Amino acid sequence: MTIQRNRFLTDMLSTLFDRSDRVSGKSDGRDIQELCRALLSTEGDISGQALAATVFDRYRSLSDDDKYAFFKFLNDELDIDALALSALAQTYADDQAPKTFVALSRAAEPKRQELLRRLNQPMGATAGIVAMRVDLLRILKDDPDLARTDHDFVHLLRSWFNRGFLVLKAIDWDTPARILDKIVAYEAVHQINDLDDLRRRLYPDDRRCFAFFHPAMPDEPLIFVEVALTETIPGSVTKLLSEGRTSLQPEDAKVAVFYSISNCQKGLSGISFGNQLIKQVVAELSLAFPQLQNYVTLSPIPGLNRWLATQTDDPEHGHVAAAILERQAEPQDIRAMAARYLLLAKRNDGLPIDPVARFHLGNGAQIHDIHADADTSTNGLAQSSGAMVNYLYDLSQTQRRHEDFALKSVVTATKAVQALSTTALSAKPKEPTS
Repeated sequence: MTIQRNRFLTDMLSTLFDRSDRVSGKSDGRDIQELCRALLSTEGDISGQALAATVFDRYRSLSDDDKYAFFKFLNDELDIDALALSALAQTYADDQAPKTFVALSRAAEPKRQELLRRLNQPMGATAGIVAMRVDLLRILKDDPDLARTDHDFVHLLRSWFNRGFLVLKAIDWDTPARILDKIVAYEAVHQINDLDDLRRRLYPDDRRCFAFFHPAMPDEPLIFVEVALTETIPGSVTKLLSEGRTSLQPEDAKVAVFYSISNCQKGLSGISFGNQLIKQVVAELSLAFPQLQNYVTLSPIPGLNRWLATQTDDPEHGHVAAAILERQAEPQDIRAMAARYLLLAKRNDGLPIDPVARFHLGNGAQIHDIHADADTSTNGLAQSSGAMVNYLYDLSQTQRRHEDFALKSVVTATKAVQALSTTALSAKPKEPTS
């Protein structure tokens, strides 16, 4: 009972202070730039929480043009003083005294980083900064120079959302509705159509869902993964999510299938949680179900059809690329072209074009198998003509494969997939004779 009373008092005081901050903020006539300068001054040392709350209130009322002006202010007026930094660097080169090092370090940090740190004081501030970055990413498309400011957002957000601060939670049918609603909204791979569809993914004993949360955003999942426990490695998400499927007793499962991984916060794009999520979920599942033998994904191939559209004039496989896009190809041709895409289609930096491939191969997975007619949903047909791929996580090999991919851009695949990428395709139809 004492704990509950103390919590009540803490919550009441927090609410009162938050209200007083908002009241004082509404009466402050300064514009957002003046408020930011004040937050960086000695006034910010004394009244930082109230000033930060006022900045957020003011920011939420800005038009798009005013938001652009705000980010330009951060970008240009709160940037590094390059001349001062250069002079301090030369001084430090001559004399590496601790006080010179401290001065150099301070000069090397843009003032906007300190502003963001000071903004991160009132209740809900972390979520507010993440929301700010959503606006920044949108505006950045029209003014690439703002990338300097975005770099500082990412620098701080990576620190604040360090793995040590993240909390892994199981999502099930008993999870609060406010969070389940967000799981439905944020599902980015296989749309959740209704309550029954959600129940099929969370309620049966052979289904699991896990999400990372941050203490500053307790009701906002950062990323979540949906898992199916199966007897064998599956080749069709359509069957995996079938309404009429027969559920499996978890103790009979031999395979854990990661069939959907969804990032939830646009403002945290570029800050990777997936690698740590998969590793921790594997650890959780291996403890709960020691009989599991394989950890695999059943993943989309989102760039396949875009790549096929660039291949229709290729003398060797252009006719097959065209047939796939016209939905007239044989399953074996779809698998073979998907293998060529995953193993051979590269960016200028030597990494695979496909973003999902880069993610899993970068985490140390191996391309295990490729399937045709695996995702017959509208989205699955549009992005990959229904093809999907299994990436296998062999825990004894992930570190080596991660290093090979990171250092040498090695795409690891089973011999079967390698053979599939060179297999003979269907012959080109003969031109009709007149």
